Amino acid sequence: MTHASPTPAAPTGHAALPYLFLAGSLTVQYVGAAGAKSLFALTGSDGATALRVGFSALVLALVFRPWRHVPRGLDLHAIAIYGLTLGAMNLCVYRSIALIPIGIAVAIEVCGPLAVALAGCRRVRDLIWVVLAATGLVLLLPIHGSDQPLSLIGIAYAFGAAFFWSMYIVFGKRASRLPARQTLSWGMMMAAAVTVPFGIVNAGPALLEPHILLIGLGVAMMSSILPYSLEMLALRRLAGSVFSLIVSSSPAVAALFGFALLNEALTPLQCIAIACVIGASAGNTLTAKR
Repeated sequence: MTHASPTPAAPTGHAALPYLFLAGSLTVQYVGAAGAKSLFALTGSDGATALRVGFSALVLALVFRPWRHVPRGLDLHAIAIYGLTLGAMNLCVYRSIALIPIGIAVAIEVCGPLAVALAGCRRVRDLIWVVLAATGLVLLLPIHGSDQPLSLIGIAYAFGAAFFWSMYIVFGKRASRLPARQTLSWGMMMAAAVTVPFGIVNAGPALLEPHILLIGLGVAMMSSILPYSLEMLALRRLAGSVFSLIVSSSPAVAALFGFALLNEALTPLQCIAIACVIGASAGNTLTAKR
């Protein structure tokens, strides 16, 4: 998933435009994820992660030229941890979707930022969202007698992605003293330093095949660069609460494209579980203090 900090701004242009930008972001993001999953047969999940993050780092470096603001001291330390968590999150989520449906992996993953949002809450109604999210997660565990139980390893990687996404948010805030574009560029380069070695070890020379490099570039553009750009355009015109509410539908969008492009049919119980997670995320957004 892409990650941007909601900053409300006065709406400009056609009223529907920011919603189209956000819909486009969600669409290309999960079409890219489906494309990445089809790449796993050639490179494995670690190889696909290396291509996605590596190309994303390269494109961001060419566009934003982060060497003009080299982090030092505490800034360097914060960005290093930020990039480490970003790389680990990408490794975990791709290993997860290699074993379980994309929609389920995303539903578990978004519980990371939800946990950060709910941390420290003291209101009774906030407990509703905790219980609802926990219910969804329990329903996804392979303990309900399904004919096709989910891989426990895939679920574990999805929880790992959720944990590293929460850490990404925490350390991203600490690294935010630099300009946002520079932070993102340096963070992505740090993430590439984490993920590319895994890809080299597990995919080897396959990463250098021209057609694989071309697919990897396409995955990077659709999974990272285009969604981030479209989110930035949407955020200039939408309030942060509206943005968060729409993005809370990510698991449903991921499940839809997983079914349409990869034939990943979910059971009714799994659909209910995803709906619980979406409800918890949307409910927290609607009731959060400004």
